[in-house]
Amino acid sequence: QFELVESGGGLVQFGGSLRLSCAASGFKVDDYAIGWFRQAPGKDLEGVSCITGTGSMTEFADSVKGRFTISRNNAKRTIHLQMNSLLPEDTAVYYCTALYDPSSSSCTLSYFDHRGPGTQVTVSS
Repeated sequence: QFELVESGGGLVQFGGSLRLSCAASGFKVDDYAIGWFRQAPGKDLEGVSCITGTGSMTEFADSVKGRFTISRNNAKRTIHLQMNSLLPEDTAVYYCTALYDPSSSSCTLSYFDHRGPGTQVTVSS
């Protein structure tokens, strides 16, 4: 059974840090680009970051460049999103996503094949 489970969300103050984790199971993780999307109340789903299957390439939304980093450990089937210098506008539900890409050639912040249930991140001002 294809499964993505996020953890690590919570309440943090302006300028603080959080590390989100995604545990993947039920599929060959190397064949999938993994992404993080977020949705704030009343707003559309937004692609935040992604990483190719081998970790050779990453992408970041302009709004998080220089503040967020993404990494993966395929042996442990985990993907992390390190979020630093958090802002109130980073408040959202964060989703771990997967997109089939066996060539590991690219990732995208525009769409995905699978999504986890999400974890809430709240940044207080």
